[in-house]
Amino acid sequence: MLSQDTTSRNLWIAMCAFVLLAFFLPNWLSFLTTVALAKGLVVLGLVLLMRTGLVSFGQGLYYCLGGYVVGILGTYLGVTDVAILLVITIVSSIVISFLLGLLLCRYREIFFAMLTMAFSMILYGILVKSEIFGSTDGFNIEPASLMGWHPAIESLGTWIYLFTVMLTFLFLQGMHRYFRSPLGFAGKAIRENEIRVEYLGVSPKKVILLKYVIAAVLAAVGGALTAMVAGHVDPEMAFWTTSGEFVFIALLGGITHVAAPIIGAIIFEIIRTFAFDLAPYSWQMILGGALLLIIFFLPNGLWSLLPTRKSGGSL
Repeated sequence: MLSQDTTSRNLWIAMCAFVLLAFFLPNWLSFLTTVALAKGLVVLGLVLLMRTGLVSFGQGLYYCLGGYVVGILGTYLGVTDVAILLVITIVSSIVISFLLGLLLCRYREIFFAMLTMAFSMILYGILVKSEIFGSTDGFNIEPASLMGWHPAIESLGTWIYLFTVMLTFLFLQGMHRYFRSPLGFAGKAIRENEIRVEYLGVSPKKVILLKYVIAAVLAAVGGALTAMVAGHVDPEMAFWTTSGEFVFIALLGGITHVAAPIIGAIIFEIIRTFAFDLAPYSWQMILGGALLLIIFFLPNGLWSLLPTRKSGGSL
């Protein structure tokens, strides 16, 4: 007899724990956690594609898109309300990902991966050449507000942290339900045998297109949240190394649970922070070595360290 799935309940408990941490975390750790949660959303979308048998090296495209939408609207148009910023970010990512997805859903394996990276690098090249947006240096953005309320600068970080926590766990709840839906299971079926899925009357291209759009929305929201907390955007958000970082985090956390990308992102940011503090000129080597060791000994990601039930709680 299958045991009851407790993932949804555990996510609510985790969200409450993160909210309570806001009163105890130092500013630097609050900032680090906010960035990790934002990147975790990007990786969650990447995991959605990986469960379908596709690896995207171009999620930096939408990560950067979300950041620049927030930056351009706030700095050049004076729009700082987070609700408006997120709505425009989501709509923009849906439109662009749908148009690109019509092409990408026709490709698989290395062709899909390289095309996604190519589109991301096109955006990077455009931004580098755009002096109005700061070229390679990017530009600072205006502090976010909520329904006309502008929090004080000293409390802005905490406010964005709390907003990010609640938004992240709402997305986790939604994605948990999606993974357990027929469309969610269709991804695994496509990965195992795409031809059989077609025989069942389901269009793999339409399923992949939907998943690509969802992944783009998650990446764009993650980029928007990162821009809000960092107060700065630059073209590096679209560079291929940024997209590669998301793939690395996905491997680090694993793809067996909806919360695995968040755990992987937090561990990644912690290791990188302390590696840079210990060795400012060779932190990449320390970071890479530590992460490779983790992946070598835990091929299914960090989530494999935790006990799971047979109920499908691994979703």
